[in-house]
Amino acid sequence: MQNPSKFISFLSDISEYSLPEKFTYPFYYTPHPLAEIAAKELQDYISSQEWDHNFGLNPKDEGLEIGKMFGVLVVQNDQNEIGYLAAFSGKLANSNHHQNFVPPVFDMLTEGSFFLEGELEINAINERIAELEKEQEFLDLKLKFQKLQEQLKTQEESLRSEMREAKAARKKKRTAGKSSLSPTLFEELKTELANESIAYKNKLAKFKTASQEKLQQLKNEIAPFQDEFDQLLLKRKTDSAKLQQRLFKAYKFLNIDGDQEALLDIFSGTAFKRPPAGAGECAAPKLLQYAFKNDLKPVALAEFWWGAPPGTEVRKHQHFYPACLGKCKPILSHMLDGIPVDENPLLKNPGIDKVIETVFEDDKILVINKPHDLLSVPGKEIYDSVFSRIKKEYPDAEGPLIVHRLDMSTSGLMIIAKDLTTNHHLQQQFIKRTVAKTYTALLVGYLKETSGVIDLPLALDVLDRPRQKVDFENGKSARTEWEVLERRKGTTRIKLIPITGRTHQLRVHCAHSKGLDTPIKGDDLYGQVDNRLHLHATTLEITHPETKERLRFEAEAGF
Repeated sequence: MQNPSKFISFLSDISEYSLPEKFTYPFYYTPHPLAEIAAKELQDYISSQEWDHNFGLNPKDEGLEIGKMFGVLVVQNDQNEIGYLAAFSGKLANSNHHQNFVPPVFDMLTEGSFFLEGELEINAINERIAELEKEQEFLDLKLKFQKLQEQLKTQEESLRSEMREAKAARKKKRTAGKSSLSPTLFEELKTELANESIAYKNKLAKFKTASQEKLQQLKNEIAPFQDEFDQLLLKRKTDSAKLQQRLFKAYKFLNIDGDQEALLDIFSGTAFKRPPAGAGECAAPKLLQYAFKNDLKPVALAEFWWGAPPGTEVRKHQHFYPACLGKCKPILSHMLDGIPVDENPLLKNPGIDKVIETVFEDDKILVINKPHDLLSVPGKEIYDSVFSRIKKEYPDAEGPLIVHRLDMSTSGLMIIAKDLTTNHHLQQQFIKRTVAKTYTALLVGYLKETSGVIDLPLALDVLDRPRQKVDFENGKSARTEWEVLERRKGTTRIKLIPITGRTHQLRVHCAHSKGLDTPIKGDDLYGQVDNRLHLHATTLEITHPETKERLRFEAEAGF
């Protein structure tokens, strides 16, 4: 890999491989053999480098562990030679530029660039803000103001308490006087009590006025510091927004026809309205940008993770991953315009020939064994589902039918309610967690432990739907019990008992580094694609909504 240009010739013999007819659909793909070879050669190259970057693979390395997404783009040059380009997402070893890797679409770190100049100005503002935050006179005045506020609040509460006691005493005097005094003396008493009430109100008003004057005096002393502080915060916010807008306009992406579109315009029509952080810095846009600028024809794309997993997402060393939807899809949709691309496999219905098996049925409920790759409810693109088929078979059934769902890729037991009342009863059982469920899963790898509990809160990854991530701050509680059933031929069969029912809970809990760190076989979101997701809802136990009998159903996994 000593070629001074970014076009890298294959070291391996690739003569037996034909070029794909269409370019890779980047959001769901199995790497083309040429892309796999390119990725393997790049991984060998990465292993031989000594960058000042801790990927988390060597315990002796110092510094923060940061795994990194790398990408390869198989390309054809104008001499019809096949090679590839290499890229990394973000920065590597605190730099945008490394030998044999394509440059960023826009280099924010170029010396003398408007971004660095703007960043210097913002840094100067930050330094002055930090100085003010440590200014002793400013701190002393703010503390004095806070203590005075608390003191005056205590005094006012004491005065109000005194007023309430006096009011209660006046009420007693008025009640007693009405029955024991003559009309004339009672009128005199009422006047006396009214004057006392007015006196207390005046006292409170004078106290509040005096309090405001004392506080205002301190505010006036604080004002020179506070005004500068507020102005600096406003300027930092304004300057940062302007710099970001300018940056978004400077990021311009090409397509094969040479059309350019700025990052700001690309995201203006999305749900985000503005580019999310890091948009445009991923490997795929960098690769395509370089190819278009240098008259290289894109042939196939693949991206892989290198290093320790991040704290939230599921990432495995050397595993291939699709481009993210939130940051990359709007950009790549523009960049790939005009290029024949593989069809999105998610638009096809893999469950069209799958048969639903009936496990139990009476007048109230239907328990089925859902085949894998069939939706529980209709999706945006595919209507065929458990719901649509049951609705067609039972046209007179009332209500939503579906009580709970299984992922499209998951097979196993589902319960259907034939009327609204039954649906409500069953829903309450799920809400109150009186439904007992177990799943069977086949994991890729061996588990040393035999059982345990996984407790990892989950949240939607808004930048990469429908994937979920571990989020200890904002995630919803998610707990799973597990037990090893069998270890065989590099796999582990386990029983999973979900205590909660979060989206993709079992899949993430198995795959995540803080969970079992062993993905379910065939998990196309959190592991690697296989003939199917090896996850099956094996047992289901409910209380019959009409007979109140406890019923247990079982369907053996087909793997």
